[in-house]
Amino acid sequence: MSAVKQQVLELGGAFMMSREARQFGTDVGVPGFHGPYTRGRGGVLGEVDADVVIGAFGFFEPECIRAAWKSVPLPAAEAAAGYLAACHEFGRRRLAGFDRSERLAELLGKVADAAEPTAVPLFAGWRAMPLPDDGRAAVLQLTHVLRELRGGLHLVAVLAQGLTPLQAVLIAGSPIADGPTHAQRLGWTEPFEPITDDMRQRWAAAEKLTDELVSPFFAVLTEAESAELATLMGEAHRVALSR
Repeated sequence: MSAVKQQVLELGGAFMMSREARQFGTDVGVPGFHGPYTRGRGGVLGEVDADVVIGAFGFFEPECIRAAWKSVPLPAAEAAAGYLAACHEFGRRRLAGFDRSERLAELLGKVADAAEPTAVPLFAGWRAMPLPDDGRAAVLQLTHVLRELRGGLHLVAVLAQGLTPLQAVLIAGSPIADGPTHAQRLGWTEPFEPITDDMRQRWAAAEKLTDELVSPFFAVLTEAESAELATLMGEAHRVALSR
């Protein structure tokens, strides 16, 4: 996955901050980020206690997720369907200039189908959602599915290295924010503990372990297909996220 890791992480999560996702929140009567995001993304887990969502999300402050999960007055399945629709609409809009979407969706689908669902419930839930016929929408959905795969396995790897989820967030940040800023967006509050060199080394080891856990699922592709996937993901990422 290393050849497409950044594209999967950035493109797969971009719809969550989109105008389509904001419209979903407006439509359900809960504007803002956390409520629609939590109920929408976590809705694939079913009508569960908030602790289940907290456990699956991992990197968020628990009470933030508990409040957000309960804030949207919509059944979990309907919330997931609405959030998926936002994902699809974002894909149709931002990939309008990308004409290889059907082939990219086919390659992404092969990897998603080959992956094991053990320890990654959000991946399993999103993989089970129906795929649209529209290739552009399917590319966004499948990229999100693979993002959930890597994210879930990364949580496992972080814990295996003796780090807390908050420590990992403070080290890694996000594509658009440094660690402390991103931590606050995930509901954590200051003061934050200092990050040591040992923590950074363990986080680097967790990143390496995550790649090792994910890479076998990409082995379903031939060498030529892997190269094609890297090329198409690079192009889709450029088309969708360029300003």
